[in-house]
Amino acid sequence: MTIANRVSVILLLTFALIAPLTGMSWAAYGMHFAAGALVLSVTFALFALGGMGGGDAKLLSATAVWFGFGFGLLQYLVVASMIGGVLTMAILYYRGSPLALMTGNNTFLRHFANAKTGVPYGIALGLSGLITFPEAPLIQWALERLAVL
Repeated sequence: MTIANRVSVILLLTFALIAPLTGMSWAAYGMHFAAGALVLSVTFALFALGGMGGGDAKLLSATAVWFGFGFGLLQYLVVASMIGGVLTMAILYYRGSPLALMTGNNTFLRHFANAKTGVPYGIALGLSGLITFPEAPLIQWALERLAVL
């Protein structure tokens, strides 16, 4: 399973187009991209060592741009780690269970049963994003504007 590059590109372009319209200072704007660059450098190293998929690294970095260097980024990373840990344990349990032998023609389940494939961490990243996205500065800005209406 792969995460399409367009997902990360859409996240980056959307932020790049919307953030200046919110009145965000150029310094803050740059710091958001710096957060993404920092996360990319760490996740690229993990990718180079074989500990993470390339799509996961790009998705994490694009999402980090939305959070910037704030508590929301830390919250996103911690929640993703917790969900990823639970997902990993569930997949390992599944691979050792009799259910893994009965996957039949279901390619989705057969992928999880294959010990040679990694853990699809994009699931954890997506769920973490849904849970923590309300903490992103641009979303907070939008919610404040909606509260005035």
